[in-house]
Amino acid sequence: MQLSLAVGPVVALISGVLILIVPRLLNYIVALYLIIIGLVGLFGSGRF
Repeated sequence: MQLSLAVGPVVALISGVLILIVPRLLNYIVALYLIIIGLVGLFGSGRF
């Protein structure tokens, strides 16, 4: 049995949990999320 996860939903889930715990991190989490999604979009998902 092989389990593969997409990067986008995992990052979104972690970001959502962190925002609930520490709301002041919202700006940094959104910025990192956008950068990661942009890099994945440019270079493809590859092997993560």
